[in-house]
Amino acid sequence: MARHFLSRLAVGLLVSAAALTAHADESITLASTTSTQNSGLFDYILPIFEKETGIGVKVIAQGTGKALDTGRRGDADALLVHDRVKEDAFVAEGSGAYRKNVMYNDFVIVGPKSDPAGIKGMKDATAAFGKIAQSGSAFASRADKSGTNAAEKRFWVATGAGVPEGKDWYKETGSGMGATLNTAAGMDAYTLTDRGSWANFKNRQNLDILVEGDKKLYNPYGVILVNPAKHPHVKVEAAEKFINWITSDAGHKAIADYKLNGEQLFFPLEAE
Repeated sequence: MARHFLSRLAVGLLVSAAALTAHADESITLASTTSTQNSGLFDYILPIFEKETGIGVKVIAQGTGKALDTGRRGDADALLVHDRVKEDAFVAEGSGAYRKNVMYNDFVIVGPKSDPAGIKGMKDATAAFGKIAQSGSAFASRADKSGTNAAEKRFWVATGAGVPEGKDWYKETGSGMGATLNTAAGMDAYTLTDRGSWANFKNRQNLDILVEGDKKLYNPYGVILVNPAKHPHVKVEAAEKFINWITSDAGHKAIADYKLNGEQLFFPLEAE
């Protein structure tokens, strides 16, 4: 009888271990931007997804360029990023299986309230960047190949003067949005930030939003399944449950419901 009991106990322990392993496997790794993390969006929406599906989501928060590289190495199951040109290239090269629209917010130019470049209230973001360059006013750049950094570079190029790398007034932080905003606050510098990160940023000191509303500041986000043909270990079923949820009515509602100080920070995008 004792032997029979021990045998049943051993089987029970094996079944329990298998169940725990299966439960632990029911999770995905999502490489995403610092803006989705810094804004507090994930802290709000991921518990909703996890409660509805039982699937955990481990977020690697980094700039879009680094997130795409994480996907290329197969170190994530899905990506949620914001640089449409690079996203489409990622899929075209075969690193991503497909891309879907998720949401959008916008960029804003923040800077010192003293506004030495005189850009406050301007509605043309490119012209504002031009005035910052002409005045030689301090500017903090993420310089980290993120989606925000890519947008910033497009504005510098659009001025006709090019990216001011090497200029003494141009501070390259090589850091995420929060750290770059801290740098800008500490040196009374201008910078480009997504509105969500700005809304959640507490150390503003003398910084304020100076330029907003230009359609060129539009900032769309997409979700991508890392290609399982290149990386067979990708958790396709669980990752697609996340992709289908975040692009569904339920996911859209969660995104739209997230507010900070009463302000909606992200707006759902319909699938293409």
